[in-house]
Amino acid sequence: MKRRDFLSSLAVLGASAPLVNAKEVSGGQPWEPGAVSTPPSPPRQGGRQYLTQHEFDTVAIIAERFIPHDEMSISGKEAGCAIFIDRQLAGDFGQATALYRLGRFVQGTPEQGPQFVHTPAERYRLGLAALDKAVQQRYQTDFISLTAAQQDAVLHAMEENDFPLGSGIDTQAFFELLLQNVREGFLSDPLYGGNKGMASWKMIGFPGARYDFRDLLDKKGQKLNIIPTSLIDNSL
Repeated sequence: MKRRDFLSSLAVLGASAPLVNAKEVSGGQPWEPGAVSTPPSPPRQGGRQYLTQHEFDTVAIIAERFIPHDEMSISGKEAGCAIFIDRQLAGDFGQATALYRLGRFVQGTPEQGPQFVHTPAERYRLGLAALDKAVQQRYQTDFISLTAAQQDAVLHAMEENDFPLGSGIDTQAFFELLLQNVREGFLSDPLYGGNKGMASWKMIGFPGARYDFRDLLDKKGQKLNIIPTSLIDNSL
């Protein structure tokens, strides 16, 4: 059967199949406040879980350069982005458990998505080592020891794919991985190690993990000044 015919037959079947045990819900949500499933368990506290100390320090400096401290908020380093990334690399994300991992890995088009042989955790280990090696060749020191201006120059060059890391590392792809993960750490729920004190949520006015907003429905047009709520508040 051709794919188009197969999908069409599924659509017809779905439209004609009777609903079984359908139930109409009315009069509000069928649950009570606090009766929802428990939040995720807090990550293990204290200590690094995947990155070496040097790798951790390098990621923290990169987070500082991506999101520097200013009058609006703390920096990516201060917000704990390196802690967030370390915990993610030690978990399912780092091991790529949700991705197909059996190969064959072929470089495709951007629309086909990433085709990486290595897991995110492996990409960090190889990429950070290659970064230090490339920086050593150009500046005779490691990335951490560069001036802030030099660090910015290296990162800008990586973004433009103009700072070869060698060792088969896709420089631009590694830069994008670092940038994406720092963003996630800065904006994540503090439960996962980043966004210390919900600093980014306070900066952008995000209310966080509130149960609902029924108490605010009659305040249309007013400045709400909502204090953000973290999942970690409900798990202690």
